[in-house]
Amino acid sequence: MKSIINFLLVSLISSFLSLFIFINYFQINEKRNTDEKPKLIPTSYSYNIGDSELQKTDFTNAAEKTINAVVHVKNTSTEDDQYSWLYRNFYGTDSDREKIGTGSGVIVSPDGYIITNFHVVEDANQIEVTTNKNKSYKATLVGVDQNTDLAVLKINAGNPFPYIPFGDSDNSRIGEWVLAVGNPFNLNSTVTAGIISAKSRDLSDYDQKNQSFIQTDAAVNMGNSGGALVNTYGELIGINTAIQSISGGFVGYAFAVPSNIVRKVFEDILEFGDVQKGLLGVAGNALNDELAKRYGTNETEGFYINSTEENLGADRAGLIQGDIIKQIDNVKINRFSDLTGYLSSKRPGDKVTVVYIRDSKEYNATVTLRKTNRTLFLGMELRNKIDDDRDKFIDFNINHGVVISRIENRRLYNLGIKEGYIILEINDEKIHEVGQIEKIPIRSISSILFLDTNGQKERILFE
Repeated sequence: MKSIINFLLVSLISSFLSLFIFINYFQINEKRNTDEKPKLIPTSYSYNIGDSELQKTDFTNAAEKTINAVVHVKNTSTEDDQYSWLYRNFYGTDSDREKIGTGSGVIVSPDGYIITNFHVVEDANQIEVTTNKNKSYKATLVGVDQNTDLAVLKINAGNPFPYIPFGDSDNSRIGEWVLAVGNPFNLNSTVTAGIISAKSRDLSDYDQKNQSFIQTDAAVNMGNSGGALVNTYGELIGINTAIQSISGGFVGYAFAVPSNIVRKVFEDILEFGDVQKGLLGVAGNALNDELAKRYGTNETEGFYINSTEENLGADRAGLIQGDIIKQIDNVKINRFSDLTGYLSSKRPGDKVTVVYIRDSKEYNATVTLRKTNRTLFLGMELRNKIDDDRDKFIDFNINHGVVISRIENRRLYNLGIKEGYIILEINDEKIHEVGQIEKIPIRSISSILFLDTNGQKERILFE
């Protein structure tokens, strides 16, 4: 009996001891582990939960605002090629084959003005525009600018058209959400989303074109050309123009002409009939590490001035060879496309503030842009006649023509055409200034009349 009582006492003591250890150790540690907050590793950024455009990911409002203002553009032209004779002789027709091209366009005013790409309507005999509501209109070609690959069309109706207002492309930011609206592969009213991947993008440093594209990863394909790139507020910030791809299809790289350039081209065509280009009057290179060493400067960004053109804005403002342009107005100049892109949105007579470096010190200058007197044509740089040419024109008894200031067309060079020659006529039409040449379609050129430095005329035929 005594042994049983001892056993029970030992069992009770063991039970109480086990319960005490469980309550005072395991449960307290469990509570401590539950209450303990995880340590957070701080990052170098913070989230903006306000009503910021960069944080909006609901695109329905922007799509609804813009989809009815983007149209399908159909270009009908005739194809004059090496097979035309076969159609005439074997099929009994005197006309060339009909060729149809398609693309997109953006209505930018309630009275029916449309912006598209020049290459969408190039060589068009007839242009037809179809809206998102399947209404078709015959469009009139108002004007084009081949340099920016833009064209302006006009359609008419009794009622106002839905349109997309211009946004400020200079205020757009890398990483910002954008929508591409267009008609890829004739799939009308297609909307794709992406971000701005880069700005001031030049696709080629050697094509003599002053490109300054917005780059986006929003899907853009054949047929999107001339369509809209819009921000999340439904504002137009670019005209989709090109893709870069080995296969010909979209691989993540699409390019749009910025809306500030588009708006300026559009307004110039309506007001003047062509594009008024403001010229700073400098020649040089965008700096990099290699060029910085060559020029003996520590600056690796900016535009290095090799020369200024006499009596133009930069020269009159006191800029000289060796100055490095770092900023124009509020736009930093890191690449050549930064410079040309911003100036493309300006007109002759506009004043800009230029921040530049000279002898390691920073200076400001106010520069008045002048009307450009140069253009690129068939691998030649052409300029209007200046005071220094006056005696030459008098001696040769001519009162018209433009001067070849640089030539890179090997075919013309091999035919004897040199710098200093004067172009007198193109297609038997007298040439008085470079603005005429910018309006001449390259494919229409049949002959050019040159005047050499000895006053001898030479006509070259193009077949």
